[in-house]
Amino acid sequence: MSKKTEESAAKKVVKGRTSGQFRCLNCFERLTPPPGAKTFTCPNCGYAWRIYWFNPGEPRIRGPVWDVNEAQTQKSMAENKGGK
Repeated sequence: MSKKTEESAAKKVVKGRTSGQFRCLNCFERLTPPPGAKTFTCPNCGYAWRIYWFNPGEPRIRGPVWDVNEAQTQKSMAENKGGK
């Protein structure tokens, strides 16, 4: 009888993690901000995020940059209204 070795669930999760990246909470694209950046704008959707650095290699989203995102939302809504 051969013993099958399986990875634990925790090891599988750690293997799939990405370091130095986070997901845009608007379009869910993976973003890699420059080290030490305080804000970062998603090149895919244009939303801007304030960044907190958990440690030098681990950025996390702290929250949106409201004035940038408000302008982006207003522009998107005007485009959608004009197209209908």
